Amino acid sequence: MTLNPLLSLDVVELRDRLASGAVRAVEYAEACLDRIAALEPEIQAWAYLDGDHVIAQARALDARRQSGMPVGPLHGLPVGLKDVIDTAHMPTENGTPLDAGRVPTEDAVIVAKLKAAGAIIMGKTVSTEMAFMQPSKTRNPHNTSHTPGGSSSGSAAAVAAAMVPLAVGTQTGGSVIRPASFCGVVGFKPTFGAIPRTGVLAQSPSLDTIGVFARSIEGAALIAEILFGYDARDVATTPQPTPRLLATAMTAPLVTPTLAFVRQPQFDTIADDDTIMAFRELTAVLGEQCFEAPLPKAFDDAADLRGQIHLAEMAKCYYAYEKRGRDQLSPQIQEAMDKGNKVLARDYLAALDWRDLYNVALDEVFQRCDAIITPAAPGAAPGRLDTTGNPVFNGLWTLCGTPAITLPLLWAENGLPMGVQLVGRPGDDARLLRTAHWLVNHVTNSETEGAPS
Repeated sequence: MTLNPLLSLDVVELRDRLASGAVRAVEYAEACLDRIAALEPEIQAWAYLDGDHVIAQARALDARRQSGMPVGPLHGLPVGLKDVIDTAHMPTENGTPLDAGRVPTEDAVIVAKLKAAGAIIMGKTVSTEMAFMQPSKTRNPHNTSHTPGGSSSGSAAAVAAAMVPLAVGTQTGGSVIRPASFCGVVGFKPTFGAIPRTGVLAQSPSLDTIGVFARSIEGAALIAEILFGYDARDVATTPQPTPRLLATAMTAPLVTPTLAFVRQPQFDTIADDDTIMAFRELTAVLGEQCFEAPLPKAFDDAADLRGQIHLAEMAKCYYAYEKRGRDQLSPQIQEAMDKGNKVLARDYLAALDWRDLYNVALDEVFQRCDAIITPAAPGAAPGRLDTTGNPVFNGLWTLCGTPAITLPLLWAENGLPMGVQLVGRPGDDARLLRTAHWLVNHVTNSETEGAPS
């Protein structure tokens, strides 16, 4: 299918054209709907889509602009929302038959923010069952016999297939970074607590983080900046100024960034040959701007510690679902909840203490670099549909609450994308985005200089 030129526009340029009227919101929304109509039977990224409602929103936004009223910073930009994010008068079924037909009466805080910014709520993207590990119906746009990852599978696939320019997901283990890596888009998981989660399915409140998908760093920064903020109903958030994510991301660093290459626990046994070779070449391209930073032995336990927190809290958060219909939950969720119920209180509380201890150790690394560089996944998307892939290279950063972003800079031998994950110090989201922008330019320029004339 030939791509409509509108759908290939960078999101910042698109934002400006929509705001000026050079592109009408209806015109762009129709292009997205045409793209979805053509590809959705194969990709299956959407849990709910009402084209008439999309066009009605676009017409209202066009009328607002034409009347001379001010437009929002996301004016006319369609956004896909993972189907665990409440939308008033629009189904939110959390990927489970136990919530079939559920229609919230109130928007999640982030949905209200998007509407206030002038975004078009395109619809609900597919989530795995209750944002856990049971694969969804969604397929990888690069090769539909491969997984798109999870649990934000629909959000990643919809952006990768150019169905929407922006989408929102959630991450409790690796549910933003991993599908973004597999689908070849930018996935940004901000600092824990940067984006309020009120109105979003709670799975593990100590870990749950809202993240975003885009085809560029600028797009991720644009939507994330709108979503950042404080909400008194979410204890993870705190009152503080919103960082200037987009402006900082587009600003060249005053000093050339330095990156610390981290071989996460299990790197040597789980990373595939494509990943090992690609990172060997990437660190060579970076040269003196990259050094290897080994993690202390204590980090070997991070996956188990995160798992104890995750499963113990999941058993509590999903208890009502279990009581309503355990037999309608997948074996994966049933097993996870059984494990969570067996976590001792002392072990759960001790696991929570390790977040601060790990961050103290990581701070020593961040004192010597602008960001950590590490794989986003062990390799490209597995060629199976009965798995969402291994989140082993994401869970540590979710546990520590650090901001992380994956960049589609690498390709496997089979032609599928592989993400480069950058990790920043907690609270340094804007700096991380700026460093990511520098890295993309640096790698791109290096490839151009190395190409035959």
